[in-house]
Amino acid sequence: MYVLQEFAKFVQLNLREYGFVPLFIKFLIQTELLFVMSIRALFIIGCSALLTINLQAEEPEKKEIQIQPQQLMEERVSELMADRINGKESILKELATIDEAGMKEVFEREALMFPADELYASNWDNRYVNPFQTNKINFPDSYEIDCSSFVIPIDGEIKVTSKYGPRRRRMHRGIDLKVYTGDTIRAAFDGKVRIRSFERAGYGYYLVIRHPNGLETVYGHLSKFIVNVNDIVRAGEPIGLGGNTGRSTGSHLHFEIRFLGQAIDPAEIIDFDHGVPHKDLYVFKNVKINGRNSNIYTSSDSRMVYHRVKSGDTLGAIAKRYGTTVNELCRLNGIKSTSVLRIGQSLRCSAGAEVEVNNPPAQENNKKQAVQQAVVSKENTAASTTNVNQVTTDSKEPVYHKIQSGDTLGAIAKRYGTTVNKLCELNGISQTTILRLGRTLRCS
Repeated sequence: MYVLQEFAKFVQLNLREYGFVPLFIKFLIQTELLFVMSIRALFIIGCSALLTINLQAEEPEKKEIQIQPQQLMEERVSELMADRINGKESILKELATIDEAGMKEVFEREALMFPADELYASNWDNRYVNPFQTNKINFPDSYEIDCSSFVIPIDGEIKVTSKYGPRRRRMHRGIDLKVYTGDTIRAAFDGKVRIRSFERAGYGYYLVIRHPNGLETVYGHLSKFIVNVNDIVRAGEPIGLGGNTGRSTGSHLHFEIRFLGQAIDPAEIIDFDHGVPHKDLYVFKNVKINGRNSNIYTSSDSRMVYHRVKSGDTLGAIAKRYGTTVNELCRLNGIKSTSVLRIGQSLRCSAGAEVEVNNPPAQENNKKQAVQQAVVSKENTAASTTNVNQVTTDSKEPVYHKIQSGDTLGAIAKRYGTTVNKLCELNGISQTTILRLGRTLRCS
């Protein structure tokens, strides 16, 4: 339609001037140009459409090309893993070398994560100082305790303000050490914190730590905690600050040592004059009464056993049970035969690691042996006073010296028959180290 309209206009304008034939030729030329332009436009549009289709078709191929490096990497990793598996023997040798080198560290770490777990039958109670207060356990006849890593839980001078035993009509199951509020309290052994709590009428703020050697230690009357429950601590690390909380009449540290929940006199294990264990290894024995375990543990063969008064108990019945006399009970406890016994009262009874009831002759023999030992001890003491200026160190047991005012390394070495270099070697110090008052030095 458009071509016809153009043709009509062209004829009207040019027919008279050019004539029919030239006019027709000119029209053909112009229409050919229009046709060529139309074909050209169509060609351009078609090429654009084809190009778009090709680009869309090529996009998946490009994505596949991008994924190829990842596939190559995975294949390479698979090859490396195959090579690793093929070299299994070398890997096992490598692991064996690592195990040998770190075996001790691995075992120590496990022991700290689950201290004495088999002994305590996996009982990890966070409420009671005695974890078996509500549970039963089979108490062993004996158990070996390693105390070689002990660290005195306080800094500075060691001063015992109250010992283990009956006190003011009740049982004092620990030992009190003088500290000031804010003084650093340290862990006695490596271990794991089992209890962090507060007891208004007793321990105040206190901690209980279980140790891989089977012991548990209690730290009472603290003013502040430094550790939390389930924290692993090393011997000598700070765990709290001294205080005067709970049932206390002055700032001090109440320190207990327990075995399977049963309190043990800390003085049996620790020499509090020097702040070191009496021995590195102890064998704790279950005290037997009439051939049965009492679940009272001791490391001594001559321990004094305490009896807690129950309903119906009399002095005569208690004396008969422990193979002693009423007069001896009265003497040991500072009471009279007519004294009224209170339920829960603790009475000290003369008994050894093996107690036999109704056996006065054996008791007499024990007394005779005690007298003989006292005589021998007196003779030894008299012999030792012949030379007060020099202390012999021939005994296999280590000898310790507590620093006093005016002490020097030279004077201490001379007193104990050793040398300054030996003292430095034994205590890990140098000749220029300043000696603190109350510090303990090993001299042999």
